[in-house]
Amino acid sequence: MAFEDVQIAKPTPETYQALDADLCNHSGKVPLHERFRALFTLKALADNESVDIVGRAFADESALLKHELAYVLGQMKNPHAHSVLKKVLGTMDEDPMVRHEAAEALGAIGSLDSLPILEEYLKDNCEVVSQTCELAIEKIKYDNRKEKETLPESAYSSIDPAPPTAVEVEETAQLREIYLNQKLPLFERYRAMFALRNQCTTESVLALADGFDDPSALFRHEIAYVFGQMQHPAAVPSLIKVLSKLQEANMVRHEAAEALGSIATPECYVVLEKFREDHDRVVRESCVVALDMYAYENSGELQYADGLSK
Repeated sequence: MAFEDVQIAKPTPETYQALDADLCNHSGKVPLHERFRALFTLKALADNESVDIVGRAFADESALLKHELAYVLGQMKNPHAHSVLKKVLGTMDEDPMVRHEAAEALGAIGSLDSLPILEEYLKDNCEVVSQTCELAIEKIKYDNRKEKETLPESAYSSIDPAPPTAVEVEETAQLREIYLNQKLPLFERYRAMFALRNQCTTESVLALADGFDDPSALFRHEIAYVFGQMQHPAAVPSLIKVLSKLQEANMVRHEAAEALGSIATPECYVVLEKFREDHDRVVRESCVVALDMYAYENSGELQYADGLSK
C-alpha cells in the first residue's frame, strides 16, 4: 500500500486513549477510514501498548478491519502480538480472510515458537488458511537459518510473506516462468512474485497480471496487494477487471480495490465509486477505504496516518 511508512512524534497517554477510542470505535460513530488511519499510526508505534489496542479491536464485526488488524500486528514484528494472533488463527468460525492474515502475521514476526500452531493448521479445511500456514512456516525457517542469501535491494519496507528471489535470477522472463509454474512450491513462486514487484516495470506488471488466472485465491490476492505497493498505472486495467468480477473471492476483490485506491488515477476513482455499494460487505468497505486512500494520494498530504497530530 502507499502508506507503509509513517513517521510520528512521541506519543502521550492521551494519544493512546484517543487512538484506542478511534480504532475501537468507542463512540460508534468513527468512520471506517478514520479507524484505518488510527491503525496505521499504531503500526508505526509498534510498542506493547499499541499491540494491546490493536488486539482489543478484534471484537469488531468487520472482517475487513480484523484482517487489517492482523496484517498490522505482523508488520509491527512485536512478539507481544503472538497470543492474540494465535487465538485468531485458532478461531474456526472466524472469517478465513482474518485467520489467513493472522497466520501470515505470525510468519512476519518470524519466531520459531510459532511453528507448532502453524503446523497444526497446515491441513486446515480452508485452502486459504492452509496455504498461508505453508508460506509462514517456510518464511520462519528461512528467517532463522544460518546461511544468508544475497538479496536485491528493495524500495519497499513491508515484511513480505517471502523474500524476493536471490540476485542470480534477474530477468523478467525467468522470474515469470517460476512465478507461473504451479508445480513449484508456493514459497518459491512467491519469491519470484516479490522479485517482479521490485523491478516495478511495465514488463514486470504484465507478467504479474498473468497470475490472476491461478486457481489459488491466496495467490491472486497477493498479486493485487503487490500492485498496490507498486502503484504502477499499467496495473489498473487488470485490477479493474478483478474488482468487476462478481464471482471472484472477496479477499481478491478487496485487495484489487485497495490497490486501485493506492494507484489513484482518475479511472480508479470511477470504478471505486461504482463498487462502493457492492453486495459484498468486504468489497464495499474496501472501496470506502480505497477512496480515502485515493483522496490522500491526490491531496499533497505528507502522511496517510498521523494520529498524533490531533
